[in-house]
Amino acid sequence: MNYPIWETLRIGGPTLIALIAVLHVFVAHMAVGGGLFLWLTDIKGYREQNPAIHGYLKRYLRFFLLLTMVFGAVTGVGIWFIIALVSPAATAILIHNFVFGWATEWVFFLGEIVALLIYYYHFDTLSRKFRLRISFFYFLFAWLSLFVITGIIDFMLTPGSWLQTRDFWDGFFNPSFWPSLFFRSFMAFSLAGLFGCLTTVFLEDRHLRQTLLCYCTKWLLFPLVGLVPAALWYMRDLPLGTRAAFAMNRAMPAFLDTLLVMTLVIFVLGIVLSVMKARSLQKAAAFLLVPVGIFWIGSFEYSRENARRPFLIVDYLYSNAIPVSQVKKLDREGILTHARWTAVRKISPENRLLAGNEIFRLECLSCHTVRGIRNDIVPLVENYTYRGLITQITGQGKLLPYMPPFVGTRVEKEALAAYITTDILGRKAEEKPFEPVGWEPGHDMVPVKIPPFDPQKDEYVLLAWNDLGMHCTSDCDEAFSFLPPANTLEAQLVKRGDPPEILTQGIEITYQVEAGHRNPASQVPFWEFSKSVYGMRLEKNTGLAGMGLGGVFKLLESQTVFQAKWIPVVPYRDNGKAFNPYPTFTVQALRKDTGEILQTTRVTAPVSTETDCYRCHGGGPRKLGAGISEKTAKNILAIHDRIQGTTLLKDALAGRPRLCQSCHGDPALGAKGADGVLNLSAAMHGWHASYMSGMGNEACMYCHPISYSGVTRCLRGVHGGGEKRTVCSDCHGTLDDMAGSLLKGEADKPRAKFLMGPLPQKLLEAVKARVPWLQEPECLACHKNFEKPASNPSAVSHWNTVPGELFRMKSDEAGAMRCIACHGSTHAIYPAKNPFDTWRDAIAPMQYQKNPYAIGANRSCFVCHTEAVEDSVHHANMYREVRIKGEF
Repeated sequence: MNYPIWETLRIGGPTLIALIAVLHVFVAHMAVGGGLFLWLTDIKGYREQNPAIHGYLKRYLRFFLLLTMVFGAVTGVGIWFIIALVSPAATAILIHNFVFGWATEWVFFLGEIVALLIYYYHFDTLSRKFRLRISFFYFLFAWLSLFVITGIIDFMLTPGSWLQTRDFWDGFFNPSFWPSLFFRSFMAFSLAGLFGCLTTVFLEDRHLRQTLLCYCTKWLLFPLVGLVPAALWYMRDLPLGTRAAFAMNRAMPAFLDTLLVMTLVIFVLGIVLSVMKARSLQKAAAFLLVPVGIFWIGSFEYSRENARRPFLIVDYLYSNAIPVSQVKKLDREGILTHARWTAVRKISPENRLLAGNEIFRLECLSCHTVRGIRNDIVPLVENYTYRGLITQITGQGKLLPYMPPFVGTRVEKEALAAYITTDILGRKAEEKPFEPVGWEPGHDMVPVKIPPFDPQKDEYVLLAWNDLGMHCTSDCDEAFSFLPPANTLEAQLVKRGDPPEILTQGIEITYQVEAGHRNPASQVPFWEFSKSVYGMRLEKNTGLAGMGLGGVFKLLESQTVFQAKWIPVVPYRDNGKAFNPYPTFTVQALRKDTGEILQTTRVTAPVSTETDCYRCHGGGPRKLGAGISEKTAKNILAIHDRIQGTTLLKDALAGRPRLCQSCHGDPALGAKGADGVLNLSAAMHGWHASYMSGMGNEACMYCHPISYSGVTRCLRGVHGGGEKRTVCSDCHGTLDDMAGSLLKGEADKPRAKFLMGPLPQKLLEAVKARVPWLQEPECLACHKNFEKPASNPSAVSHWNTVPGELFRMKSDEAGAMRCIACHGSTHAIYPAKNPFDTWRDAIAPMQYQKNPYAIGANRSCFVCHTEAVEDSVHHANMYREVRIKGEF
């Protein structure tokens, strides 16, 4: 932020650092281990009185000197040069905080040079005692260089108490210093064996070659015994947060696997070198050791570097050189305001893309390339829409800790998303509005005919309802499924009188969907994949409970309610040319013995596929403005696989799609799920809360069909009508509230704690835990004593305690009539005004009392009662005037 940005769009600064650093570290470690190798091998030659060993040392000292002193020194300077260009802020911190440490290391390096030059040029003229001292001092200086470098390098990974004290020694002797020093020392000794094997295979003397190969192989293999416990010690001393980021980074396993595989290959090649006699095989194995050794140390260095993510210096400086201490200030005031090297200070519509480019350089370019060879940002973002990018940037670093958080204002965030969308992806940076696609209000929807009712002659009142007020269904079963077509209708038959009687015996209640909705199998792939997804092969147009689009209700045991469970109705017309989320069913009550029709009514079965995942995940709607398209579904599965390590996309492409609830429990489907896995609602809301934070009620519209300009517009009851519309958060809370309450309900599962991490602590303390579908907002939280709510009511955290208290299951105080029978379905509470056909959701009150209010409202007791009623039979305060005529 305080230095110019070096733009390397194709290859990337980190890659350039890696190319130089891995070679330097490989040679530098070889120099350390080689120093000990030279000293002990020289001793071996004297002890065995074997001039041939000394001849071997003398012959290859020149190669060792050129490799370690010349190539090592050049690449060392190269590292300083490249890190100063790529990460000047971190480089400056290392220099300023450890200036005397660097000075000491340079003294040791000078000692290395002098000792090795004396050893090389005066190898034959020095006395035995002095030559051995010189070789020992070379090793000592080399190892002391490693000692100093380790303290400084591992400070970046585990700064420890330096963060508080800023003390040199606290930073140098950081928590990972000692395990790192031992690990690197053992690695260096093993690389000395690699160098020895590589030089020994060129010896012409077969006996000497074989003797030294066995000797060098011990150097190659024996240090591995100490390397393993040092590695475990190293991992143990990493902070929990660092280990968590390390584990969450899906790129890490490949490099850890490479480290383990290369260790095994080194072991095997060492055996080959010591056992095989053929010189050609020995040469092949020795030369193979070089790239293996480079990959070996490279995979370790990559793993160590990535263990720091999202930091350059853990908990002090982010990987994009933004200090942790300045994040809150920059979030308030903006990063462009404080960046020293930027062409834009204030964002306007005219310079928005230029500002986005500046922010991209400041916050993204340090790690990502643009269509480059490594960490290319294009495949990471190409499946997201402009809105999807905004949500991704919002949630960056909250749940996936190897990414730094976005730093800056909301306007800067939107500018960055616009730049990526427009200049990098070549698309328009616009958010698709919530508006119908494929049909207009009333299109291909015949106005519902209200069935007749004569209060003077008719003896029966038949009330029918949908249990939820809106059933959403996923229509991408070829990829995955989370909600099948399964609309549930319920009904009660009342024989009018004084008192009225609810009939359950000797009658039959039937249902039949309207024409145009009788062949849903022609519109959705549910039946084609029902065996793979739901474990049962279903006849077309038959639901999971065996019900079709027409049939007979079943009497619920020990209740007065008839139910037609999980009717597979869908919102697409059979001709595939229209989207109708409010198909109606004709419901009739008949005498079982004679077949006489006692009463007829109609009921709407609201159903929608408007789960607008495409608004963030790309791909567009499936058809007619709704549904999850194949591309959208694949994008979602790819993300799930990348983050969770699953193979859902591969399985789906192989014709084996999965039900989300096969892992994630869900009371809505009676699915238990896998042990230890969050239920579906907790997982969905918990994850997305981190990415859609701050969006308010708009967040609800991105997943649920509630927008007042969408293709469904399902919040159509009294709570969603009129000037003072009740919004989702009034009852359910914000997305954060929803996530907090659901995750607290799963608090015994580790994943719940993980997802609760980014949520505000005060929010978590305030919301009450709940179980999805079985605990919902209580009506009486706002309608205390059945009164009109006070101003600004809220039902958040006022959940029912047992399922029987749910509005859809609750009965009146007499214990007979369902509340929902008289008041209408959830989200369509009377007087419900359907956005496309006015009284389609208020058929029953319009049929029986010629107004859209709750059955019996405003003393309309004569719907069921044949004589005046003075007592509040069903609930307290039921006789008050609930509406002035014509108000709604």
